[in-house]
Amino acid sequence: MARLARGEETLEKARELLAKVTKADELRAIQALMFPLVNRMSIQETARAVGRSPRWVTNARNEFIRSGGVLKKSAKKIRNRAHMTNDEEKAFLAPFFEHAREGGTLVASEIHKALERHLGHRVALASAYNLLHRHGWRKLTPDKRNVAVEVLAQEEWRKNFPPALREAKKSMASAAPLG
Repeated sequence: MARLARGEETLEKARELLAKVTKADELRAIQALMFPLVNRMSIQETARAVGRSPRWVTNARNEFIRSGGVLKKSAKKIRNRAHMTNDEEKAFLAPFFEHAREGGTLVASEIHKALERHLGHRVALASAYNLLHRHGWRKLTPDKRNVAVEVLAQEEWRKNFPPALREAKKSMASAAPLG
């Protein structure tokens, strides 16, 4: 014989919340509690009626009972794997945004380094881009210089510029513009 469902003490709170819920998962959590108590349904029957797995139904019931009849707030999907709360992120980005408003640019690599210092551990560069994206900064601009460039080789070539090419460059510069 199956065990009797527990949670009678939160049944009245669940009935009150039933009229106020606005999200499907909140409704399912209340149904997961009420169906076994009111309709004497098993967890498997409740899972079929609610459209979730028996494990989800059990976890939702236990969470509701454990919290004393308070629905758990569902996290927004955009915040998954975020390292800080939204307010902490705003405070962290405030100096960078202020610099950008004064005519500067936001450089993701600088924000990435500051983020790693702030958090105290290494994070992916994508974390900095995701952080900026969550706060409305999405314009990507090219780097200040090509990352694959060999600066020393360029300087050496400029110093030892072939004389024939130097003369051709001077004559082109002095020629009248076309048009």
